[in-house]
Amino acid sequence: MLDKVKELREKTNAGVMNCKIALKEADDDIEKAIVILRKKGISLASKKSSRVAREGVIVSYIHMNDKIGVLLELNCETDFVARNEEFKKFAKELTMQIAAASPTYITKDEVTERDLARERDIIKEQNKNKPEHVLEKIVEGKLMSYYQDICLLEQPYIKDPKISIRDLLTEVISKIGENIVIKRFTRYQLGETA
Repeated sequence: MLDKVKELREKTNAGVMNCKIALKEADDDIEKAIVILRKKGISLASKKSSRVAREGVIVSYIHMNDKIGVLLELNCETDFVARNEEFKKFAKELTMQIAAASPTYITKDEVTERDLARERDIIKEQNKNKPEHVLEKIVEGKLMSYYQDICLLEQPYIKDPKISIRDLLTEVISKIGENIVIKRFTRYQLGETA
């Protein structure tokens, strides 16, 4: 049992008691215990999301060809976490994501009605020969893809496309134990007009 607790701790960074409880729930199956811990981490992360995050860092990233730069403000609850290596690493990962994937917004809620209306019109025009009941489903599906293109939290993580940036944020919140908020970012590309 102690060997399994140790192995689970190494794989998840969870506390000893949490590992023991998860292993008990999973009948000593490590893979099931990992899933249990992740689910609990996600529920803990959602509870933490209502807490105020006023500390943090401003991080810059200049892509190796010096043609793309990113400034990011990432907030947390305490100065202690702001100095934490895991938090700083996450901030750097986000700047690289922004440089590579070029999002416009952080969340779907920020997308303007004007942008959504324009995108709906484009989708409808491209599919104008489809029946009306099919067209609405096409529009819904294409809008989900549109959100993945322009919203940072909806984008697939560049280092592991199976998870979204939202999932990555949730993982980091559950590991660090504080609310983390992506406050704002700016991406600069040489020669780009505003």
